[in-house]
Amino acid sequence: MSAQQPADQGVSPSMPSVPGTLVGSRMRKWDGGDHWRFDARYLGRDEHGTWLGYRPGTYFSRPGLAYHAKSPGLVVFGPVGWVAELHRGHPRGTLLYIDLTTVPEWHAVPDADGGPEFVVTAADMDLDVIARTPGSRDARRYGETYIDDEDEFAEHSVRYEYPPSVIERVRSDADALLAAVRAGEPPYDGATAKRWFAMLDGL
Repeated sequence: MSAQQPADQGVSPSMPSVPGTLVGSRMRKWDGGDHWRFDARYLGRDEHGTWLGYRPGTYFSRPGLAYHAKSPGLVVFGPVGWVAELHRGHPRGTLLYIDLTTVPEWHAVPDADGGPEFVVTAADMDLDVIARTPGSRDARRYGETYIDDEDEFAEHSVRYEYPPSVIERVRSDADALLAAVRAGEPPYDGATAKRWFAMLDGL
């Protein structure tokens, strides 16, 4: 899916290995500024990446905005530059939301003291691939599957001086991910998410 070099997704001290382990997702912008933050439970890994899950009530925040999730979700951190969030029963009919990112980086947290035992971080690269439930209000307004935040990507490419190679790579990755979503390729086939939701429900 990506021309980016994959991160080490093998079992290592920097990554969780026990289902249920608390992980902090700490996204950032290209300039290092804070972006979305939330905590979720490690579920496992497969050929698509490392899977986390969260339950209704999970707190999400970024500068200027915060909310509690109204439905459960899965987050898969790919071995290259994307992070996909898959929903079940989302109140606005969102099925999945893929952030184009830099390669996710994993770190163990010494002396977690009740907080996340691991942290994963990546830089958000603005473009998103979104799929919505057919017939839902947002699907009628925006479309069922599409690439979002094209204007933000163009603006930030200038403001943050994204290298030309990064701009080309992110654009190419977004197109490839959109094609995969529309084709129903795993993990966007429904069945893959169903298996991981069963794991989350069993914790």
